[in-house]
Amino acid sequence: MAQEFITINRHISIEGRRYPQATGEFTSLMSEIVLTAKIIHREVNKAGLVDEITGFTGDVNVQGEEVRKLDQYADDLFMHILKYSGHVCAMASEEAEDLVRGPTYVNSGKYVVLLDPLDGSSNIDANVSIGSIFAIYRRVTPPGEPGALEDFLQPGRNLIAAGYILYGSSTVMVYTSGRGVHGFTLDPSIGNFILSHSNIRLPEKCGIYSVNESYTRDWTEGVRRYVERCKCLERDDCASSFDGKTLEKPMSSRYIGSMVADFHRNLLYGGIFLYPGTKKKPNGKLRLMYEANPMAFVIEQAGGAASNGVMDILDVQPEELHQRIPLFMGNRDEVELLENYIKQYDLKEELVGV
Repeated sequence: MAQEFITINRHISIEGRRYPQATGEFTSLMSEIVLTAKIIHREVNKAGLVDEITGFTGDVNVQGEEVRKLDQYADDLFMHILKYSGHVCAMASEEAEDLVRGPTYVNSGKYVVLLDPLDGSSNIDANVSIGSIFAIYRRVTPPGEPGALEDFLQPGRNLIAAGYILYGSSTVMVYTSGRGVHGFTLDPSIGNFILSHSNIRLPEKCGIYSVNESYTRDWTEGVRRYVERCKCLERDDCASSFDGKTLEKPMSSRYIGSMVADFHRNLLYGGIFLYPGTKKKPNGKLRLMYEANPMAFVIEQAGGAASNGVMDILDVQPEELHQRIPLFMGNRDEVELLENYIKQYDLKEELVGV
């Protein structure tokens, strides 16, 4: 018997039928994101062969980072395709300072989309895995009016869908609409994403920690002590006094430097990802709206947790589009344990960026 292939478009359509009031607009919007992912996959696979898509543009984005050509290409492509989809009244990108609104005829669009068009772009020229991240909210302003900032400044708990595309040894798209997490692998021979990881759940064992340890000296004491515990160092205060457990052996250290790639590995194998603030930059580097919220939505749907060290990421009320926040996400027990370390050692120092 031939294997049943479930394409991502079919899967989204099936999920939409669970809602009798559905109009098909969300399904159509997701199809536009799928199309964009396929085109970026094509361009990523040409990196190193075509000079026009490697290297820098010479510009600096709103984050103060040098813009790479493929960064710009991915951002322009997402904006162009979604702007004219008819379903999005406005968009926000990590690469742009302000909202991006579409033509007046799309003011009736039900949704707003936030994008990190190409996460980990500093790894492009080294042929390391990179990704795209998206988050979708239902607008809160009246239809017929242009999308406004208040449509975006909603807590992650209000997300209706989020996910990412990982461009690696194969291209994988993972998304959730609040009913589990599902992964799809692109089959280039037929040009479609095929269901490859149904209803992803984090393994119970957390065997990996992912963090850039070059900043160890700048971490707060709680974060530093937690990472020492992950290494199973021979010190009494590295054993967990908060959960009554000690590690039998060190956790494996794995850090790629592309958040999507680190996240995807930990999602499948079990692990915790850390991007803490430092004493000089207590709010860290990652953006709440473009990176933390969508990934937190995914990890919670897979049975995990995401925190800023004090509270659930999805419960943080955003104050600005490009707000930065410390981020810890992975197996729920480990995230809660890390919060206990921060509560014990850091809150009195007011260094956790909240």
